[in-house]
Amino acid sequence: MTLSSTEALASMQVALGHDFKKPELLSEALTHRSAVSGRDPRRARRNQRPKGSGSNERLEFIGDRVLGLLMAEWLLERYPDEQEGALGPRHAHLVSRTVLAEIADQVGLSASLQISPHEEDAGIRRLSSIRADAMEALLGALYLDGGLEPARRVVHQYWQSRIESADRPHKEPKTLLQEYMLSQGLPLPRYELLSSDGPSHAPVFRVSVTTMGHTGTGEAGSKRLAESAAATALLKHLGQNVAS
Repeated sequence: MTLSSTEALASMQVALGHDFKKPELLSEALTHRSAVSGRDPRRARRNQRPKGSGSNERLEFIGDRVLGLLMAEWLLERYPDEQEGALGPRHAHLVSRTVLAEIADQVGLSASLQISPHEEDAGIRRLSSIRADAMEALLGALYLDGGLEPARRVVHQYWQSRIESADRPHKEPKTLLQEYMLSQGLPLPRYELLSSDGPSHAPVFRVSVTTMGHTGTGEAGSKRLAESAAATALLKHLGQNVAS
């Protein structure tokens, strides 16, 4: 189910616990690029606005930096004795697209995104990359509307369980799979790109990883993330736990 723009604004303000002084920032954060480019092309030519203008891409840019700063601050407070070598992997995991997409699902972001009918039919709403980018845009909108504090509150609320469950620095699934294969004296896994579909601004990559007759497949908005998803699938198939 998708929400109207009015319903989406109300829903997101409740989920974020923040009443926007500038609701247009929230509206922009919820607007996918396709919803802008799908508007009247004659009007777009008259206004001569840059490509992507009016979508959530600019807010995603600043939201990425806001999340990175707040997470670095939080990790330094929580792990005062750890050095960069341990903090870095924790940080990379907690700000990853995988985690961002999971947080987006928690706040009900997917149903609130404004997407063009054409891209809706192509299924881009279900892509983790689209949800992750929009979550970053939400953090950017929060920062521009109220400063770091409302963004910090949201990060601490929705990332709390993930930072608490991280008993040790996170390792990417590809690294975990490689370490497992080496520990068993088995050959390293082989990755293969099965397909690459979708528009240039929202591609869908499908990748497989194979070793010793076992195969895992993954699908994502980038080849790297698809490989990670495939490695996760194979690890689970082999009975190995994968930290989330």
